[in-house]
Amino acid sequence: MKLIRYGQIGQEKPGVQLKDGTRIDVSGFGLDYDDQFFGNNEIENLSKWVEENKEKCKIISPDTRLGSPVYKPSKLICIGLNYAEHAKESGAQIPTEPVIFFKATSAIVGPNDNLVIPKNSKKTDWEVELAIVIGKKAKYVSKDEAMDHVAGYTLHNDYSERAFQLERSGQWVKGKSCDTFAPLGPFIATKDEIPNPQDLDLWLKLNGEIMQKSNTCDMVFGVEEIVSFLSQFMSLMPGDIISTGTPSGVGMGLNPPRYLKPGDIVELGVDGLGCSKQIATSFD
Repeated sequence: MKLIRYGQIGQEKPGVQLKDGTRIDVSGFGLDYDDQFFGNNEIENLSKWVEENKEKCKIISPDTRLGSPVYKPSKLICIGLNYAEHAKESGAQIPTEPVIFFKATSAIVGPNDNLVIPKNSKKTDWEVELAIVIGKKAKYVSKDEAMDHVAGYTLHNDYSERAFQLERSGQWVKGKSCDTFAPLGPFIATKDEIPNPQDLDLWLKLNGEIMQKSNTCDMVFGVEEIVSFLSQFMSLMPGDIISTGTPSGVGMGLNPPRYLKPGDIVELGVDGLGCSKQIATSFD
């Protein structure tokens, strides 16, 4: 299934995108896409409910705003330098184990909401990424067990303010957590929809120009290894998001570097996970 949340900010309702692209409201199922939904394995129950009730569900207009497809995840964890070419363009060594940082969950917005360039920003950058959605609590799980704890996947643009991130004490989180810096969606594709997360094309365009183009087979650490590794240091909770890193082609890595300005249009996508678009705006 493809799980969506739609409506005005703060008033989103759960929905499902059907195979033909039609979006339907599933509020009648009675649950939003939160920790309880994922932790109680309600995906299977929702699938059965949709089959029985889809003809009676309200159709959602295609121009309706989409929100984040996950409601209030407890954590948004990111993996840094997880594509070898991106590590090189960043001037860093290829990691020997996953590099971990967090984004504040207050940065999460819908897939097509505007990007707000932060106050005093000079170096706001883009990063297309595959993100994992945790379905079952994971603690000290092996690599072989890791996929049992994955509910599905979604598209993430890991926006970064490079000066905040790298030039001010080297603390990444403050360059990653500005409001609107984590657009998620358009939907969560459940695990059965993505049989091999290590063979997905991903891309990003800036004002129509391809900036990033790669495949998840180039990740240094794959989905199974990331989930297992993180679970050795923290409990991964249902609904948590893990963003798996970006390929080369970010603004910081260009010569000369190129950063976002108001009016820029960023479009991105991952195979099987749809596309999103953000228009850069200035902080008022």
